[in-house]
Amino acid sequence: MADNTAFKTCPGCFYCWSSRDEFLQDSSLELNGYKADFKELEYGLFFFTHKKGDCFSTMALEVNDFLDLYTGTRSQEKKALSTECPRYCIDEKQLNRCGVVCECSFAREIIQIIRESQKS
Repeated sequence: MADNTAFKTCPGCFYCWSSRDEFLQDSSLELNGYKADFKELEYGLFFFTHKKGDCFSTMALEVNDFLDLYTGTRSQEKKALSTECPRYCIDEKQLNRCGVVCECSFAREIIQIIRESQKS
């Protein structure tokens, strides 16, 4: 049975992470995707795969779950899909930092923060 007080429970093996910090520091998790929600940016999804033993389950967590990790200024400019845009946000596997400053930039910065925390 899943622990309702857990930060996240793996849908495959039912392992529970009690906090976001514990989740981010778990070396058996791999951030491997991001799906932008261009209407409500905070509801975009980060995809993590749990690679422990026989478990290779992928779970989705909202950008909102990690929003406070980003302390920078959020741009209000809409440049997604413009001529300047490299279209990283429409490629779910593309996790690199984007050089275009737009309203979507903060999510890509959160990706970098998560990736750095996973290296620790």
